[in-house]
Amino acid sequence: MKTIINTDKAPAPVGPYNQSVAYNGVLYCSGQIAINPATGDLVTDDIEAETKQVMENIKAVLTQAGTNFENVLKCSVFVSDMGNYSRINAVYATYFNENTAPARELVEVANLPKYVNVEISVIAAV
Repeated sequence: MKTIINTDKAPAPVGPYNQSVAYNGVLYCSGQIAINPATGDLVTDDIEAETKQVMENIKAVLTQAGTNFENVLKCSVFVSDMGNYSRINAVYATYFNENTAPARELVEVANLPKYVNVEISVIAAV
């Protein structure tokens, strides 16, 4: 049976979905964008601050589920501008041990929700 896991430490879903669903020892996390959960404001000062807020939102969901970045198996990263790759990657890398980092793809897309610059979703072991 699947278990729905949400936290008020990450932005509330803006549609008919949940922040994450656990099933059979695997946590499937919805994509996170840089919404500050305390204020509801977008954090778009620069791409580093935006990426950090995204990762902190993911961290909150992982924590609520009783897991952490070390147990992330796969990340999907969507960006609006591939020119930001190295800047996004520099922040992203601070959340993982390089030797045990998850599988990942990073894809440039035409638009993202609320016209943000980065959205990341993860799959983790629980």
